[in-house]
Amino acid sequence: MGLIPAPRRPERATVLTVLCAVLIAGPLIGLPISFIVAPGEISKFSGYLPEAVEATAVLVVGVGLGTLVLGTSLAALVSFCDFPGRSWIEWVLVLPLAVPGYVFTLFALGLDVPHVRSHLGAICIFTLVLYPYVYLLARSSFLSQSRTLLEAARGLGMSRRRAIVRIGLPLARPAILGGVALALMETLADFGTVNLLGVRTFTDAIYRVWFNAFDREAAMQFATLLVSVTLMLLLLERLARGRARFHQGASRGDLLPPVRLHGIAAVAAVVGPLALVGLVVVAPVAQLGVWSVQSIQDGLLAPEFASAARNSLMLSGMSALFIPFVALGLAYGVRSSRSRVAGASARVATIGYGLPGSVVAVAVIVPLAWVDHRLGDAAGSLFGIDLGLLFTGTVIGLFCAYLVRFLALAWGAVESSMLRIPAELDDAARGLGADRLDVVARVHVPLMRTGLITAALLVFTEVMKELPATLLLRPLDGDTLAVAVWQATTESLFETAALPALLIVLVGLVPVALMIKLSGRGGAELEAAQGAGSWAEVEREAVPA
Repeated sequence: MGLIPAPRRPERATVLTVLCAVLIAGPLIGLPISFIVAPGEISKFSGYLPEAVEATAVLVVGVGLGTLVLGTSLAALVSFCDFPGRSWIEWVLVLPLAVPGYVFTLFALGLDVPHVRSHLGAICIFTLVLYPYVYLLARSSFLSQSRTLLEAARGLGMSRRRAIVRIGLPLARPAILGGVALALMETLADFGTVNLLGVRTFTDAIYRVWFNAFDREAAMQFATLLVSVTLMLLLLERLARGRARFHQGASRGDLLPPVRLHGIAAVAAVVGPLALVGLVVVAPVAQLGVWSVQSIQDGLLAPEFASAARNSLMLSGMSALFIPFVALGLAYGVRSSRSRVAGASARVATIGYGLPGSVVAVAVIVPLAWVDHRLGDAAGSLFGIDLGLLFTGTVIGLFCAYLVRFLALAWGAVESSMLRIPAELDDAARGLGADRLDVVARVHVPLMRTGLITAALLVFTEVMKELPATLLLRPLDGDTLAVAVWQATTESLFETAALPALLIVLVGLVPVALMIKLSGRGGAELEAAQGAGSWAEVEREAVPA
């Protein structure tokens, strides 16, 4: 009679990875629970719900169609056609990613563009600043297509244009739909643009319920409905593409040669993209520069500007150090444990990027407030001191929200870099007596330097322009540049808002420039690909070994 083997204890790395995932993603569980804890609370604001549903649906349909048409058309132009300046125009078209929607809204409102305060105005702004998501993924897919199928279609009598429509576009469908889903997730997450334009979406409703009515339970229930819309959007995207995962991975010699354009067609191919980028990037930056100079000369610069700039740099800098460090720990935990549980836990910890900042703020504030009250009660009863609000009244709450929201950005760059390190190096270092911390510090970090820098830059930039989470959780005197832009724009102080907005755009150009530099037309091509993700997915293949 054999002995019953003792149950296998989970590895320490797996336990720590699971615990970390629970701490990061756990607050999101409280969103649906709010319907049980405070049933019917949302009914107090039933008047907000119809307009939120209508506005959100209109934006989803309009922005989805706009980014689909514009992004795919531009991707097809630079992929299948050759014209003067194509090699740099294809990357110039990525620059609108550096312009937040609320900054472009400031530009449009300052110039008093007719009818911009409308659903159509919001659709146009979102389409102009978010089309690069579709453009990047569609372009990557087009450039990877083999000439074999398209030439076969030409042999059957199809024109080149018809072959692209009938063969090229269906092959790129998964990537295109993934890009559209990314753009729509950014639209659902936006607060500044819709608030400034008076479009009453779910994010605007959450802000009004929280700040105007001070009802956290109702805000959590509105946030739960917004999460449901996001998940439904992702589900529809998956169903729309079905099981399609078309990827040919053509070798460089098998790529479809572009057609050389001449005459009016070549001029249009150059002028059109340049005019688009001029409208979305060059014109706003130039106008913001003019307004900034005028505000400085006229003494209109807000006295809080220096404080807002300092707060933004501090929050962004500390987040850029802290969040990649957490991502590095998660990635090494998954690597060292080699268990599916650890891998799944790490993925769960990164779901926050798919959620709007307002939702993350609402989810984080409740457990942090509970911890604050418990610590305050304990300190009062044991030591007779008043601790105040350690988490919800300080930047600690903001860092917690940033961690939940932007961990996926750092995870994408860190994980892709770590996967390129051979496992034999770990075994060799451990065989020489190094513990796991030594392996990470002396082996992984030096080899992952580019990935860690990329992760830090992405987090720095996103925290710099983050508005809804910062607006809801910032402590007293904790305004940032993004909050300063929003507040000044709501009061029509466009010159006052110009300088902080200009700084946000200039900082936003950093990761875009990095992506352009690290990406090439060959093996380093952006393969973010097959499905909705995040900046981390767009950047994943841009990180060199």
